[in-house]
This record gives sequence, C-alpha cells and structure tokens, in this order.
Amino acid sequence: MDEDYDVIILGTGLKECILSGLLSVAGRKVLHMDRNGYYGGESASLNLETLYEKFLPEEKVPEDLGRSRDYNVDLCPKFIMACGNLVKVLLHSKVTRYLDFKSVMGSFVYKDKKVHKVPATP
Repeated sequence: MDEDYDVIILGTGLKECILSGLLSVAGRKVLHMDRNGYYGGESASLNLETLYEKFLPEEKVPEDLGRSRDYNVDLCPKFIMACGNLVKVLLHSKVTRYLDFKSVMGSFVYKDKKVHKVPATP
C-alpha cells in the first residue's frame, strides 16, 4: 500500500460507508478498511457461520439449521424509510450499486432465550 489517499476510513458501519461513498463521489481518493471479515460493524447482518464465529467460537453450526447463507441475523434492527433523506443520500452516493433494498417479510427478536415473531400488518 504505497499509494496516497485523501481520506482513510476505518470501519464499515453505516455512517462510515455513507461517508466513504459521498467522499468518493466528490472526487476524493478513499481507502476504506475494516478489522472484521464482514461489512457493517456493529450493525452487520451475519450468516449463521459468521454469527457462530463471533459469539460462539467454540461451537459448530448445527447441521439441522440448514445452509448458513439462508440466514441473515442483524446485530441491531435497522429499517430505512422508503422516501426518507437517507435513501436520497444512498442514491446520490451511488452506493446502491453494492446493496439491495428488500421488503421485510418477517422480523424476529431473541429475548429471554426464546425467538419471538414481531407482529406486523401486511
């Protein structure tokens, strides 16, 4: 890494990614790094394998749970309002090339050692 950068951003949380995208669109040369092997920092969505590596490193993912990639477990819940300012910033920064917007099909919360479905209207 003998290159010069205008900005170095550490971490891949939402704030860092938006800042990186905006600076890049503004013509800055940005180096964006994270110490983790996954994106998203403390607000990441992890598959089962990565979730077990982070929180239960001594255990293997039970095979009866199916494929690891079929799961996305959010470390913290996050919703983006469809017509909000955040969506406008994401579109302007062209970060949408690297993400997909999806409708929420269902939400679950782990509390008191149980998984609970969050009630919602369709």
